[in-house]
Amino acid sequence: MVNAILAAVLSFFIPGLGQAVAGDIKKGIIFFVIAIILAAIVSFVFRSWIVNIIGLLYSLYAAYDAYQMAQ
Repeated sequence: MVNAILAAVLSFFIPGLGQAVAGDIKKGIIFFVIAIILAAIVSFVFRSWIVNIIGLLYSLYAAYDAYQMAQ
C-alpha cells in the first residue's frame, strides 16, 4: 500500500491525486472535479481572500481523506 503521508501531501496540492494513488480512482476523480467546480463558482461569487480560504479548507479536507484512506 502507499504511504499515508505521501497520499495526504499529493492530495493537498492536487485534490484527488492522493485518493487515486491510495487505490480509489473514482473517488480521486470526484474530488478533482469538485475542486475545479468549487474554484470556478467561488471565484465568481467571492473576493480573492475568501477564495483562498475556501480552497485551503478543501485541500486540507482532501489531504485528510487521502491520509485516512491510505492507512
